[in-house]
Amino acid sequence: MAQNPGSSIGDGTLTVADILRHGSTWHAARTVRTVGADATELAYGDLAGHAAALAHGLRELGIGPGSVVGSLLWNTREHLEMYFAVPAMGALLHTINPRLSAEQLVYTINHAADEVVVVDASFLDRLAEIADRLPTVHTVLVVGESTEEAVGGFRAEVLRYTDVVAGRPTAFAWPQISEKAAATLCFTTGTTGDPKGVAYSHRSIWIHALSLCTANAVALGSRDCGYIITPMFHANAWGYPYATLWAGGDLLLCNRRVDPDTVIAAIGRYRPTFSNGVPTVWNEILNHVDADPGGDFGTLDRVILGGAPIPRTLRAGLARYGVQALQGWGMTETSPLITMNRPPRDDENPDPERRGDGQGRVLAGVDIRLVQPDTGEVLPADGRTVGEFELRGPWIADSYLRAEGDDKFRDGWLRTGDVGTLDPLGYVTLTDRAKDVIKSGGEWISSNELELAVARHPDVLQAAVIGVPDDRWDERPCVLVVLREGAQATLADLRDTLLESVPKWWVPERWVQLDELPLTSVGKFDKKRMRAIYAEGKLDVQRP
Repeated sequence: MAQNPGSSIGDGTLTVADILRHGSTWHAARTVRTVGADATELAYGDLAGHAAALAHGLRELGIGPGSVVGSLLWNTREHLEMYFAVPAMGALLHTINPRLSAEQLVYTINHAADEVVVVDASFLDRLAEIADRLPTVHTVLVVGESTEEAVGGFRAEVLRYTDVVAGRPTAFAWPQISEKAAATLCFTTGTTGDPKGVAYSHRSIWIHALSLCTANAVALGSRDCGYIITPMFHANAWGYPYATLWAGGDLLLCNRRVDPDTVIAAIGRYRPTFSNGVPTVWNEILNHVDADPGGDFGTLDRVILGGAPIPRTLRAGLARYGVQALQGWGMTETSPLITMNRPPRDDENPDPERRGDGQGRVLAGVDIRLVQPDTGEVLPADGRTVGEFELRGPWIADSYLRAEGDDKFRDGWLRTGDVGTLDPLGYVTLTDRAKDVIKSGGEWISSNELELAVARHPDVLQAAVIGVPDDRWDERPCVLVVLREGAQATLADLRDTLLESVPKWWVPERWVQLDELPLTSVGKFDKKRMRAIYAEGKLDVQRP
């Protein structure tokens, strides 16, 4: 029997330092800009020098391979410098979510064992409140202007970020590190229990960036400019800072402001080609443009949306201005992108509306399966059978930080908690989160499908559906809705339109009209909070 001669292809390396090296060398003239009064601009060729200077400064503070550095920052140039400097020097970057509660901030910083925290001056008060409960943090670096009073309560040494990097060498001998070493750390939002840490490896970041650049995903290239609205503390801003720099496109960072006026002004000035975010944010932006007789989206041609299904009204509204709304699906545990809703060939797409409402087609590199939640029995990918999705792959977590034996994982597969169907072409349609499925009289109702049906009405700005107790049926759906300004439709009108699109017995009896819906720290509907305020009797529930 002939022996396998082995490979004659080199291994190379798949590290964050490689992404920085490529982008700063071969796309040196491309830029990263921040939006706002304190806007900055930096060429990629200089970004490498800034990252090196930061690495030298951190090394003098005792940071080296295996150390953990926290960032409590907006989407800014300094945050991008940390994205590259900290992992490239072999340390771990923990992007701290400033929207967590004080208790959750303490938990995540201590669980990660942060040694240095780089904080925007606007977050100093929040950090100062918990500073005496962070035993591993020995140094705090402040970005922006601060007062003596603001830093007076810290036990840790407090330094200015600019002082730490000023005068440092702009070259750094990035160490040879394993591509499987942890590079960045992000925590889940902790809607149930304590937040859980997901450590992304250099290899997972590299391969995820490669996937984002493919035509089946976002099709990033050197002609693009990405307006990054998703927070950089959330799943590496969905991976776009790494992927865009690697592809040689320009980066536009939103800083702290994502109100419609700021976003539209930035689009007009900096001419981005793609952006990202959650549907709630882009609904507001679209309404702002619609209200302006001369409004438009300029050069923007695609927006990648996640965190919730895209209402057809939002997709159609953006399309009127030549902007394609692309639905992505993912979560902190998946780096995050695992599907993208680009249509298949015409001869493979007999039902474009149904596929258009779904989460898209699984990307190459991700293994996906549908299972019976309780038994793990693998279910058919026939587009009809409903089950829970499980995932595995090179950018999918297989455990949490120091949380062995968690029931979120089964035999190497991530149990997503998302319920839906999978069709023969790999298209995913989510019908619910497992915890949000409504069981009424022994039958299942999809809160997700109800939300989409309500949101199709032109007078609806936002709609969420929760399950609430019912004496007769055990549980029934309740709709929480925000109407557009000047809307003429009544709640009874909205209820009646559902009769045209969902089974009659699905139609909710309980409706609540609000000025705004509770959102999580990353802009998703906070159904846990909605159920709580319903149980507390704080909602004006109507039965139209």
